Amino acid sequence: MPSTVVHVAFAGLLGVALLGAKFDTRAILIVMGCSALLDLDTLIGIVVPGTHRAALHNVWIVIIPAVGLLWDGRIRSESIVRERWGTYGRRIAWTTLAALFFTHVSFDAFFNGVNLFWPVHDRFYDLSGTLLVTDQRGLVQTFVELDTGVIAESTARGTTENTHYRTGFDPTRDEPTTGVERIFPIAATGERFVLTATGFTAVIVRVLEDRR
Repeated sequence: MPSTVVHVAFAGLLGVALLGAKFDTRAILIVMGCSALLDLDTLIGIVVPGTHRAALHNVWIVIIPAVGLLWDGRIRSESIVRERWGTYGRRIAWTTLAALFFTHVSFDAFFNGVNLFWPVHDRFYDLSGTLLVTDQRGLVQTFVELDTGVIAESTARGTTENTHYRTGFDPTRDEPTTGVERIFPIAATGERFVLTATGFTAVIVRVLEDRR
């Protein structure tokens, strides 16, 4: 699974692209920091087994604040966010929500899965797969696999009751941890290492440019 380091770097890359003229050190740190916070459900999962990749890795983490921002900016006669932080605050808020969705929730969904609709619907969805074109089968995708018209078990997996994602903090579930290796990944694949290096490089360059 992507490490917190990878998520933060990816969020930084997206923040550099979306913050535009509102970019500054504080703004990018907010975007990157909020992306990192979602991995706190690793610790929540120790207290409430099964909630890692569920408690803070669901669509509601993004949808509820997004609805609140839309209501504040489009429906209320006076926007609280705009009055207090101006367009700077709104840009940071929307960029942060985009980062949470694209660089963390959906990113993890495509790497071994997340409990997308928890707690409304308790089911882990693993969207790991490929998208390709062949000369015999045409366009082929295996992100969502179907079995007789319904989502197959390879995509819709277990629940919080029977699903555990191993982490360095919580390597096993309801089993002794003595002698178990605790692994804290940084970049488990070459692609993720390149993504991490690119993200942090882009952020550093923009921060240095902003301070000139």
